[in-house]
Amino acid sequence: MKVKTSGVMQMTLAMVISGTVGWPVVMLGQPATTVVFWRCAFGALAMLVVCALLGLLKKGLLTRRLAAIAVLGGIALVLNWTLLFAAYSYASIAVATVTYHVQPFMLVGLGVLFFGEKLTATKLGWLLLAFVGMLLIITGKQNAGDASSHYFTGVLLALGAAFMYAVAAAIVKQLKAVPPHLIVLIQLSVGALLLAPFADLGSLPSTANVWLLLATLGLVHTGLMSSLLYSAIQKIPTSLVGALSFIYPLVAIIVDWRVFGHRLSLLQLLGAAAILLAAAGMNFGWRLMRAKKTPHPADGI
Repeated sequence: MKVKTSGVMQMTLAMVISGTVGWPVVMLGQPATTVVFWRCAFGALAMLVVCALLGLLKKGLLTRRLAAIAVLGGIALVLNWTLLFAAYSYASIAVATVTYHVQPFMLVGLGVLFFGEKLTATKLGWLLLAFVGMLLIITGKQNAGDASSHYFTGVLLALGAAFMYAVAAAIVKQLKAVPPHLIVLIQLSVGALLLAPFADLGSLPSTANVWLLLATLGLVHTGLMSSLLYSAIQKIPTSLVGALSFIYPLVAIIVDWRVFGHRLSLLQLLGAAAILLAAAGMNFGWRLMRAKKTPHPADGI
């Protein structure tokens, strides 16, 4: 019981941290590539320490094939973060985060296309509900002063981020034999190397506040959050992991409202509710219709 309780607390804290990631990103006001580079750099240092403490830096834990797959996953993850962070400045943290949560449906699509998984009527129903939610999000921009083209760009960037997350998740499925902390270390190292040429390292941050925000992104929102998440996953059922994961978008909506004054319109709230309900239905395997009862030969006698 104590193990499960600690797992719930760790998962809850991990999701609260995830929900606040947009706060330092927006406060920094820097290009997404620069922010993601520093997130990867600080995060990689944190995960290097974690992996060393867990004894995961020994030879023989990775084959060349698995290392190559992990690198591909790292590229997808970096693109995911870059697109999501860029979306914040166009469509707000709340809208970008909720839109980003269509990722389960993209993962289903990849499963159908590449892994021979079946698209059931129930999954299709949840997909249609999420699509309706997307339409409401797109048409329900927050106020008349918003530039429609910029807002739509933000939604598209968030959708692109969701797709890259789905690709990263599909790739990670091939790495079941690799410790998750080691996977994250590889992915963050790949991200730092990949984005270094685009991070404007010639003009480093000049204030302690900027360094603090960047370090927070890497150490807290990446290193600490990942460690809490993986520890929680080992202690609590998958269904509970799925349930607690919805803390993330709810915290993001609250942060966007309280810190940046972005209130969702009625259409956006309806769209967000539709997307999150559909995502919950997919995660928990809820059926939209009850299966028909097969008549028993004795019935009607």
